[in-house]
Amino acid sequence: MEEEWFVYILECLDGSFYTGVTNDIDKRMKIHASGKGSKYVARRGFKELLRKKVCGSKSEACKEEYRIKKLPKSEKLGNFSISKSSENEGKI
Repeated sequence: MEEEWFVYILECLDGSFYTGVTNDIDKRMKIHASGKGSKYVARRGFKELLRKKVCGSKSEACKEEYRIKKLPKSEKLGNFSISKSSENEGKI
């Protein structure tokens, strides 16, 4: 059985979004919150996880991350079918 991979969008303290991939969403959010997850989030500060999607493989997660990163900010969250208040999770 393949391990689960996620693509996620988090919000930084300055209101910007960061999109990434991981196979352990809880661990990755703790790392971002500690300021060690990525240079981008470390400079801007971690606010909260906004959305996450389960992907079938690391390759699928990376492709989805790339596709989302090309979108304007106003369209990024619309790619996740589940609302923020209901577990932040969709499936692709």
